[in-house]
Amino acid sequence: MPRIEDANSLPLATFWARFIPCSLDPTTHDATIQSTCPYTVICESSSSIKSHHFEACFNLIANSSANAYAASSIGWSPTKKRKEMRLPDLRYLLLTDSTAHVQGFLSFMLTYEDGHEVIYCYELHLSPLVQRRGLGRHLMGLIDGVGKRAGVEKSMLTVFVENQAALNFYEKLGYSKDEYSPEPRKMRHGTVKMPTYVILSKSLQGWTTDEQGSDDG
Repeated sequence: MPRIEDANSLPLATFWARFIPCSLDPTTHDATIQSTCPYTVICESSSSIKSHHFEACFNLIANSSANAYAASSIGWSPTKKRKEMRLPDLRYLLLTDSTAHVQGFLSFMLTYEDGHEVIYCYELHLSPLVQRRGLGRHLMGLIDGVGKRAGVEKSMLTVFVENQAALNFYEKLGYSKDEYSPEPRKMRHGTVKMPTYVILSKSLQGWTTDEQGSDDG
């Protein structure tokens, strides 16, 4: 069985044990995260995530990005977004606080893009209460590990061009414009239509044994 299909066919517990075999506690995994932040990362799938956690994730998207979606060529549809969030192979990393409330999440999928085996970050959202504490970088580091252990070629994600803060964040993590990102289009009447989003990627190839050991923390 091809490795993408093999990975996505694994039971939830087996998937996490194979691809994130390390502590998920942000304060023990990454020394740069403020130790006064008592957060826990919970691993779920689109079918196992509890309904109240699912709604909390949806609300984080709606509150932070609904306007950006609506202003883009993608458009904003709560129904379509909820359907996307239930895609069978989608996985979730939920950032929960001491009261078990979701304060942030990252969703991703091992999949194919233009014939390449990739790990695709669908969403990364943090509550304003927990931003600028290194937690987003921590979650991105976890899916880097998933992609590397799964043996995929690269990590990919989509960002609205108006979201300069996000573009700067991903650039610092090593992402750059992907070769398949949409380019400006010249229309028949001579005007140029600029894309409203950009596809970013970074290579995950060339991972060494030493890097695996340090990633496991």
